[in-house]
Amino acid sequence: MRVPVLVSLLSLLGGACSRPAPPQPQAAIGKPPRPPLNCLLFAGDVMLSRGVRRAILAAHDPALPFRRIAPLLASADVAFINLESPFSDHAPYHEEGLIFHAPPESIAGLMLAGVDLVSTANNHSRDCASHGVEYTVRWLQSHGISPLGSSDSMAETHRGVVLVRRGVRFGFLGYTFDQKNGNWPDMDNRIATTDRRTMQSDVASLKKRCDVVIVSMHSGVEYAHRPNQDQIQFAHAAIDAGATLVVGHHPHVVQPMEFYKNGVIYYSLGNFVFDQFQRMDTQHGEIAEVYFLGPYLSAAQALPVKITSKGPELESGP
Repeated sequence: MRVPVLVSLLSLLGGACSRPAPPQPQAAIGKPPRPPLNCLLFAGDVMLSRGVRRAILAAHDPALPFRRIAPLLASADVAFINLESPFSDHAPYHEEGLIFHAPPESIAGLMLAGVDLVSTANNHSRDCASHGVEYTVRWLQSHGISPLGSSDSMAETHRGVVLVRRGVRFGFLGYTFDQKNGNWPDMDNRIATTDRRTMQSDVASLKKRCDVVIVSMHSGVEYAHRPNQDQIQFAHAAIDAGATLVVGHHPHVVQPMEFYKNGVIYYSLGNFVFDQFQRMDTQHGEIAEVYFLGPYLSAAQALPVKITSKGPELESGP
Protein backbone atom coordinates (compact mmCIF):
# COMPACT_ATOMS: atom_id res chain seq x y z
CA MET A 1 0.00 0.00 0.00
CA ARG A 2 1.37 3.39 -0.98
CA VAL A 3 0.28 6.59 0.70
CA PRO A 4 1.27 9.65 -1.37
CA VAL A 5 2.13 12.64 0.75
CA LEU A 6 2.89 15.26 -1.88
CA VAL A 7 0.89 16.32 -4.90
CA SER A 8 3.45 15.14 -7.40
CA LEU A 9 4.43 13.01 -10.34
CA LEU A 10 3.43 9.76 -8.64
CA SER A 11 0.26 9.41 -10.68
CA LEU A 12 2.49 9.26 -13.77
CA LEU A 13 4.85 6.64 -12.47
CA GLY A 14 2.75 3.48 -12.33
CA GLY A 15 4.69 1.87 -9.47
CA ALA A 16 7.69 2.15 -7.25
CA CYS A 17 10.63 3.72 -9.05
CA SER A 18 9.12 3.07 -12.47
CA ARG A 19 9.36 5.79 -15.07
CA PRO A 20 7.26 7.35 -17.81
CA ALA A 21 8.44 6.79 -21.37
CA PRO A 22 11.34 9.03 -22.39
CA PRO A 23 10.16 12.33 -23.84
CA GLN A 24 10.15 12.64 -27.62
CA PRO A 25 12.51 15.12 -29.26
CA GLN A 26 11.26 18.66 -28.85
CA ALA A 27 9.58 20.03 -31.93
CA ALA A 28 9.79 23.66 -30.83
CA ILE A 29 13.25 25.18 -31.04
CA GLY A 30 14.30 26.72 -27.77
CA LYS A 31 11.89 24.72 -25.59
CA PRO A 32 13.79 23.71 -22.42
CA PRO A 33 14.47 19.98 -21.96
CA ARG A 34 12.62 18.08 -19.30
CA PRO A 35 14.61 17.84 -16.02
CA PRO A 36 15.89 14.35 -15.19
CA LEU A 37 13.80 12.24 -12.81
CA ASN A 38 15.58 10.28 -10.06
CA CYS A 39 14.08 7.87 -7.56
CA LEU A 40 15.79 7.33 -4.20
CA LEU A 41 14.81 4.57 -1.77
CA PHE A 42 15.78 4.56 1.92
CA ALA A 43 15.30 1.54 4.19
CA GLY A 44 15.83 1.20 7.93
CA ASP A 45 17.81 -1.04 10.25
CA VAL A 46 19.65 -4.03 8.78
CA MET A 47 21.19 -6.55 11.19
CA LEU A 48 22.94 -9.57 9.62
CA SER A 49 23.87 -11.33 12.85
CA ARG A 50 22.09 -13.49 15.46
CA GLY A 51 18.80 -14.96 14.18
CA VAL A 52 19.26 -13.48 10.70
CA ARG A 53 22.60 -15.22 10.34
CA ARG A 54 21.09 -18.51 11.55
CA ALA A 55 18.45 -18.24 8.80
CA ILE A 56 21.17 -17.49 6.22
CA LEU A 57 23.16 -20.56 7.29
CA ALA A 58 20.09 -22.81 7.28
CA ALA A 59 19.22 -21.73 3.74
CA HIS A 60 22.85 -21.86 2.54
CA ASP A 61 22.13 -18.47 0.97
CA PRO A 62 24.08 -15.39 2.10
CA ALA A 63 21.69 -13.15 0.14
CA LEU A 64 18.54 -14.66 1.70
CA PRO A 65 17.32 -11.58 3.64
CA PHE A 66 17.18 -9.45 0.47
CA ARG A 67 15.79 -11.94 -2.04
CA ARG A 68 12.15 -10.80 -1.84
CA ILE A 69 12.83 -7.08 -1.73
CA ALA A 70 15.82 -6.93 -4.09
CA PRO A 71 13.87 -6.08 -7.28
CA LEU A 72 12.37 -3.02 -5.63
CA LEU A 73 15.63 -1.68 -4.20
CA ALA A 74 17.53 -2.45 -7.39
CA SER A 75 15.05 -0.36 -9.38
CA ALA A 76 16.10 2.84 -7.58
CA ASP A 77 18.69 5.31 -8.73
CA VAL A 78 20.02 5.33 -5.17
CA ALA A 79 19.23 2.66 -2.56
CA PHE A 80 20.16 3.19 1.11
CA ILE A 81 20.14 1.07 4.27
CA ASN A 82 21.36 1.51 7.85
CA LEU A 83 23.80 -1.31 8.68
CA GLU A 84 23.49 -2.26 12.37
CA SER A 85 26.09 -5.04 12.21
CA PRO A 86 29.64 -4.18 11.12
CA PHE A 87 31.41 -6.58 8.80
CA SER A 88 34.48 -8.34 10.13
CA ASP A 89 36.62 -11.30 9.19
CA HIS A 90 37.48 -11.94 12.85
CA ALA A 91 35.38 -14.45 14.81
CA PRO A 92 33.40 -15.06 16.99
CA TYR A 93 29.96 -14.54 15.43
CA HIS A 94 27.69 -13.93 18.39
CA GLU A 95 24.50 -16.00 18.47
CA GLU A 96 22.81 -13.97 21.20
CA GLY A 97 22.97 -10.59 22.87
CA LEU A 98 23.55 -7.08 21.57
CA ILE A 99 27.01 -7.36 20.05
CA PHE A 100 26.39 -7.65 16.30
CA HIS A 101 28.83 -8.99 13.74
CA ALA A 102 28.12 -9.59 10.05
CA PRO A 103 30.25 -12.22 8.30
CA PRO A 104 31.82 -10.83 5.11
CA GLU A 105 29.89 -13.12 2.76
CA SER A 106 26.56 -11.63 3.84
CA ILE A 107 27.33 -8.57 1.74
CA ALA A 108 25.85 -10.70 -1.07
CA GLY A 109 22.38 -9.49 -0.09
CA LEU A 110 23.33 -5.84 -0.42
CA MET A 111 24.87 -6.57 -3.81
CA LEU A 112 21.79 -8.45 -5.00
CA ALA A 113 19.58 -5.50 -4.00
CA GLY A 114 21.81 -2.94 -5.67
CA VAL A 115 22.42 -1.03 -2.44
CA ASP A 116 24.50 2.06 -3.21
CA LEU A 117 24.86 3.68 0.18
CA VAL A 118 25.11 2.29 3.72
CA SER A 119 24.93 4.21 6.99
CA THR A 120 27.79 2.94 9.14
CA ALA A 121 27.27 5.54 11.88
CA ASN A 122 25.19 4.00 14.65
CA ASN A 123 25.45 2.62 18.17
CA HIS A 124 26.72 -0.72 16.80
CA SER A 125 29.49 0.79 14.65
CA ARG A 126 32.17 -0.41 17.08
CA ASP A 127 30.77 -3.83 17.99
CA CYS A 128 33.78 -5.43 16.28
CA ALA A 129 36.23 -2.90 17.76
CA SER A 130 38.50 -0.69 15.67
CA HIS A 131 39.19 -3.49 13.21
CA GLY A 132 35.47 -3.76 12.48
CA VAL A 133 35.18 -0.03 11.77
CA GLU A 134 38.05 -0.20 9.30
CA TYR A 135 37.09 -3.53 7.75
CA THR A 136 33.47 -2.45 7.19
CA VAL A 137 34.54 0.70 5.32
CA ARG A 138 37.01 -1.22 3.13
CA TRP A 139 34.66 -4.16 2.52
CA LEU A 140 31.79 -1.92 1.39
CA GLN A 141 34.03 0.18 -0.84
CA SER A 142 35.57 -2.90 -2.45
CA HIS A 143 32.06 -3.92 -3.50
CA GLY A 144 31.14 -0.52 -4.92
CA ILE A 145 29.04 0.56 -1.92
CA SER A 146 29.63 3.90 -0.20
CA PRO A 147 29.86 3.93 3.61
CA LEU A 148 28.22 6.97 5.19
CA GLY A 149 29.03 8.41 8.62
CA SER A 150 32.34 6.60 9.06
CA SER A 151 35.50 6.37 6.99
CA ASP A 152 39.27 6.11 7.25
CA SER A 153 39.55 9.59 8.77
CA MET A 154 37.48 12.22 10.57
CA ALA A 155 37.96 14.69 7.71
CA GLU A 156 36.69 12.20 5.11
CA THR A 157 33.68 11.28 7.24
CA HIS A 158 32.57 14.90 7.60
CA ARG A 159 33.21 15.60 3.94
CA GLY A 160 30.29 13.32 3.09
CA VAL A 161 29.50 11.26 0.00
CA VAL A 162 28.42 12.58 -3.40
CA LEU A 163 26.63 10.31 -5.88
CA VAL A 164 25.82 11.64 -9.35
CA ARG A 165 22.65 10.43 -11.02
CA ARG A 166 21.56 11.76 -14.46
CA GLY A 167 23.72 14.81 -13.93
CA VAL A 168 22.28 15.62 -10.47
CA ARG A 169 24.79 15.62 -7.60
CA PHE A 170 23.26 14.08 -4.47
CA GLY A 171 25.29 14.71 -1.32
CA PHE A 172 24.91 12.56 1.80
CA LEU A 173 26.02 12.92 5.42
CA GLY A 174 25.46 10.46 8.29
CA TYR A 175 25.43 10.85 12.09
CA THR A 176 24.70 8.80 15.20
CA PHE A 177 23.69 9.74 18.75
CA ASP A 178 25.99 6.99 20.12
CA GLN A 179 28.89 5.04 18.66
CA LYS A 180 29.93 2.98 21.69
CA ASN A 181 27.03 0.65 22.53
CA GLY A 182 28.15 0.86 26.16
CA ASN A 183 31.39 -1.00 25.45
CA TRP A 184 34.04 1.64 24.88
CA PRO A 185 35.25 4.43 27.20
CA ASP A 186 36.66 6.60 24.42
CA MET A 187 35.34 8.08 21.18
CA ASP A 188 36.36 7.21 17.63
CA ASN A 189 36.46 10.45 15.67
CA ARG A 190 36.12 8.57 12.38
CA ILE A 191 32.42 8.05 13.28
CA ALA A 192 30.24 11.17 13.08
CA THR A 193 28.03 11.96 16.06
CA THR A 194 24.95 14.17 16.24
CA ASP A 195 26.50 17.48 17.20
CA ARG A 196 24.20 20.05 15.60
CA ARG A 197 26.81 22.75 14.97
CA THR A 198 29.22 20.33 13.36
CA MET A 199 26.46 18.87 11.22
CA GLN A 200 25.31 22.31 10.04
CA SER A 201 28.88 23.20 9.09
CA ASP A 202 29.17 19.90 7.19
CA VAL A 203 25.90 20.57 5.34
CA ALA A 204 26.98 24.08 4.34
CA SER A 205 30.31 22.77 3.07
CA LEU A 206 28.79 19.85 1.19
CA LYS A 207 26.17 22.09 -0.41
CA LYS A 208 28.96 23.86 -2.29
CA ARG A 209 29.82 20.57 -4.01
CA CYS A 210 26.38 19.16 -4.80
CA ASP A 211 22.82 20.01 -5.82
CA VAL A 212 20.93 18.19 -3.05
CA VAL A 213 21.98 17.44 0.54
CA ILE A 214 20.48 14.46 2.40
CA VAL A 215 21.21 13.70 6.05
CA SER A 216 21.04 10.28 7.74
CA MET A 217 20.19 10.47 11.46
CA HIS A 218 20.61 7.53 13.86
CA SER A 219 18.80 8.78 16.93
CA GLY A 220 15.76 8.45 19.18
CA VAL A 221 14.38 6.18 21.87
CA GLU A 222 14.01 2.49 21.08
CA TYR A 223 10.39 1.38 20.54
CA ALA A 224 9.05 4.95 20.92
CA HIS A 225 6.47 5.80 18.28
CA ARG A 226 7.07 9.55 18.43
CA PRO A 227 10.37 11.42 17.89
CA ASN A 228 12.00 13.02 20.90
CA GLN A 229 13.31 16.57 21.11
CA ASP A 230 16.85 15.56 20.15
CA GLN A 231 15.60 14.05 16.90
CA ILE A 232 13.36 17.01 16.12
CA GLN A 233 15.99 19.63 16.85
CA PHE A 234 18.69 17.81 14.89
CA ALA A 235 16.45 17.21 11.86
CA HIS A 236 15.16 20.80 11.84
CA ALA A 237 18.72 22.09 12.13
CA ALA A 238 19.72 20.00 9.09
CA ILE A 239 16.92 21.49 6.97
CA ASP A 240 17.73 24.98 8.27
CA ALA A 241 21.34 24.48 7.16
CA GLY A 242 20.29 23.57 3.62
CA ALA A 243 19.44 19.87 3.57
CA THR A 244 16.37 18.78 1.62
CA LEU A 245 15.78 15.41 3.25
CA VAL A 246 16.50 13.83 6.65
CA VAL A 247 16.16 10.06 7.02
CA GLY A 248 16.07 8.60 10.53
CA HIS A 249 16.58 5.16 12.07
CA HIS A 250 17.36 3.48 15.41
CA PRO A 251 14.00 3.21 17.30
CA HIS A 252 13.23 -0.13 15.50
CA VAL A 253 9.64 1.06 15.01
CA VAL A 254 8.13 3.48 12.53
CA GLN A 255 7.81 7.13 13.50
CA PRO A 256 5.98 9.86 11.57
CA MET A 257 7.31 11.89 8.71
CA GLU A 258 7.18 15.67 8.78
CA PHE A 259 7.19 18.49 6.26
CA TYR A 260 9.44 21.21 7.61
CA LYS A 261 10.02 24.38 5.58
CA ASN A 262 11.23 23.16 2.17
CA GLY A 263 12.28 19.73 3.37
CA VAL A 264 10.96 16.34 4.42
CA ILE A 265 11.91 14.37 7.54
CA TYR A 266 11.39 10.64 8.10
CA TYR A 267 12.03 10.36 11.84
CA SER A 268 12.31 6.56 11.88
CA LEU A 269 11.87 3.97 9.14
CA GLY A 270 11.85 1.13 11.68
CA ASN A 271 13.36 -2.27 11.02
CA PHE A 272 14.16 -3.69 7.61
CA VAL A 273 16.23 -6.87 8.10
CA PHE A 274 16.03 -7.92 11.74
CA ASP A 275 15.08 -10.77 14.09
CA GLN A 276 12.91 -8.85 16.58
CA PHE A 277 9.79 -11.01 16.41
CA GLN A 278 8.86 -10.67 20.09
CA ARG A 279 6.93 -7.45 19.35
CA MET A 280 4.38 -6.70 16.64
CA ASP A 281 5.58 -3.15 16.00
CA THR A 282 9.17 -4.24 15.30
CA GLN A 283 7.90 -6.51 12.52
CA HIS A 284 6.81 -3.57 10.40
CA GLY A 285 8.92 -0.89 8.78
CA GLU A 286 8.86 1.56 5.92
CA ILE A 287 10.83 2.35 2.80
CA ALA A 288 11.04 6.06 2.05
CA GLU A 289 10.43 6.54 -1.67
CA VAL A 290 11.56 9.98 -2.76
CA TYR A 291 11.58 11.52 -6.24
CA PHE A 292 13.62 14.44 -7.50
CA LEU A 293 13.07 16.36 -10.73
CA GLY A 294 16.53 17.68 -11.31
CA PRO A 295 17.60 19.08 -7.93
CA TYR A 296 14.03 19.67 -6.76
CA LEU A 297 12.08 17.39 -4.42
CA SER A 298 9.06 16.27 -6.40
CA ALA A 299 7.41 13.57 -4.30
CA ALA A 300 7.84 11.62 -1.10
CA GLN A 301 5.90 8.69 0.27
CA ALA A 302 6.27 5.71 2.59
CA LEU A 303 6.04 2.09 1.44
CA PRO A 304 4.96 -0.16 4.35
CA VAL A 305 7.14 -3.23 4.79
CA LYS A 306 6.55 -6.47 6.67
CA ILE A 307 9.61 -8.11 8.26
CA THR A 308 9.66 -11.90 8.06
CA SER A 309 12.17 -14.61 8.95
CA LYS A 310 13.16 -14.71 5.28
CA GLY A 311 13.54 -10.97 4.93
CA PRO A 312 11.33 -7.91 4.29
CA GLU A 313 8.53 -7.72 1.78
CA LEU A 314 6.06 -5.02 0.83
CA GLU A 315 2.84 -5.03 2.84
CA SER A 316 -0.22 -5.96 0.84
CA GLY A 317 -3.14 -3.58 0.98
CA PRO A 318 -6.02 -2.08 -0.95
